[in-house]
Amino acid sequence: MFVLPLNSEGRLRAVSFAHGTGSHRDDSPSTQRVRFVSAPVIAHASAGAAGVAPDYLGMGKGPGRPPWMDIDSETTASLDMLRAARAFASRTGHALEREVMVTGFSQGASAALGLGRALEAGEDRWFRLGALAPVSGAYDFGGAELPALLEGRLEPKSSVLYAAYTLVAFNRLHPTYDRPGEVFRAPYDSTVEALFDGAHTGEQLMRGTPGALDELLTGPAASCSRTRRAAGGGAARDRRRMHRLGTACPSTALHGGRGRAGRHRQHRALPGGSARQRRGRPGRRSGRCRLPRFRHLGSNVAATSSIVRWFGLPRRP
Repeated sequence: MFVLPLNSEGRLRAVSFAHGTGSHRDDSPSTQRVRFVSAPVIAHASAGAAGVAPDYLGMGKGPGRPPWMDIDSETTASLDMLRAARAFASRTGHALEREVMVTGFSQGASAALGLGRALEAGEDRWFRLGALAPVSGAYDFGGAELPALLEGRLEPKSSVLYAAYTLVAFNRLHPTYDRPGEVFRAPYDSTVEALFDGAHTGEQLMRGTPGALDELLTGPAASCSRTRRAAGGGAARDRRRMHRLGTACPSTALHGGRGRAGRHRQHRALPGGSARQRRGRPGRRSGRCRLPRFRHLGSNVAATSSIVRWFGLPRRP
């Protein structure tokens, strides 16, 4: 999705927004142009920026199945979308500046950090990182989120859904099990993998999974060191990469709400602290949004207006 402000011309600063977790391929910016997923992109464009929002691989009209929480592919999707936006902008009488403002929500928070790292490392010949503002991310997925999921320390249904998504999606990239029956109890061993094919809605996932983790996972799966090591390996590598970015970017602000049932509260900062936190200034709490049953989603709503204003301020040299 690429959004330009009305009645504008000339050079524009790009804002890249990475969206949160979705199970259906339509849970992506290209297919939800006037809904929650695309609202932050439109907000940035309404403030005068060029709003750029990639679909992750396997989402939207892209082929394959989504490799959930895979920062490498999220980064390439984000870079490719920026390049496509720059090429298209020239046909509309616009040019995109080199400096990119990067943000993202939930899954997109770690995706934003991956893009920031790539821009900072010069992986694109034109674009450079201007500022970074992730919202409510699972920054320590391997060290905090994964153990919380497998040990059932979150709200029961959230533990079920995210543990299933983690095991199925990670197994495609980081082999975790040979047969579904090794980790999933019957009858879910024959149905769960098909649920996460990008064609099933969240409602179908709710109906197709049990209400508690011990009904989904086999006994060995929940405590198996192989499961933790294999599923957490990619996340741990990504966490180290984000740590390096967090200590280097001078314009970084972490935004968050007050936690949610499906996100472990230990996620409060980048591992080791961000550049902003290392200078003694804590990450930003974006205020309250009147969505009492959806605190996590509400943090995205509340953070967007704050980030729009912050991105609009002149950057320090």
